[in-house]
Amino acid sequence: MSGQAHVLAGGITDVPWPPSVHDFYLPSLVNGAYPWLTKFTLMVWLAVALIIVFFLLAYRNPKMVPGRAQWIAESLYGFGRESVARDVIGVEGLRFAPYLATLFIFVLVTNVFGIIPLLQISPNSHIAFPAVLAFISWVLYLYLGMRKHGVLGYLKYATVVPGVPWPMLILVTPLEFISTIVLRPFTLALRLFANMFAGHVILLVFTLGGFVLLGNSSAFIKPISVVSWIMAILLTFFELMIAALQAYVFALLTASYVQGAIADEH
Repeated sequence: MSGQAHVLAGGITDVPWPPSVHDFYLPSLVNGAYPWLTKFTLMVWLAVALIIVFFLLAYRNPKMVPGRAQWIAESLYGFGRESVARDVIGVEGLRFAPYLATLFIFVLVTNVFGIIPLLQISPNSHIAFPAVLAFISWVLYLYLGMRKHGVLGYLKYATVVPGVPWPMLILVTPLEFISTIVLRPFTLALRLFANMFAGHVILLVFTLGGFVLLGNSSAFIKPISVVSWIMAILLTFFELMIAALQAYVFALLTASYVQGAIADEH
């Protein structure tokens, strides 16, 4: 967790309270020489390394009756392939299964970092990382749509609503262009960022709040710190559920945008 509690001599608890947005702007790990090299950067590298090593080991000696690691690996990929790619896009979506499954697994791992001791914050709670993922998905579905329909054809397909009287198109078409072409990557990124940001802040409030209550001079307020920490534990399990759900939603929306891009014209 980015906020740290320090118990000083004399039993007074000194914590960075209340949590603020500065908790999400982590300092450089090398005395500011490389401002991009932060804890977030290392966690992204760690996530990539863990995913690659895990799948290499899981499929090192594949068997018809899979062991535990192979079963987990097959289940993760199978979920991305069947529940995201096939269910949303259809049979044609199977060619996008490697990307969508990888996207789901990567977002899931980096989200779960938010509740792992010593890490205790998700890179996705900083807007830069969801923005990059959303940009990649944005480029993918724009490329697919323009390759199938042509540049002008795709713009017409994505922004001109069929059956709308032409005077209304003057108003509707710019709105469709903004919502479909311009805003989609922003909303995709913000949805993931906002959930991870809010989850981390809530955990900070209850965890550090417990230290603040414990350091209070009133004997009646000190015991409430236990309640605060119990809430932090319960919310940690809730945050795990949110981490998985947001990974699924991110991959699901990406698949939905791809499906819309490669669909036949209205």
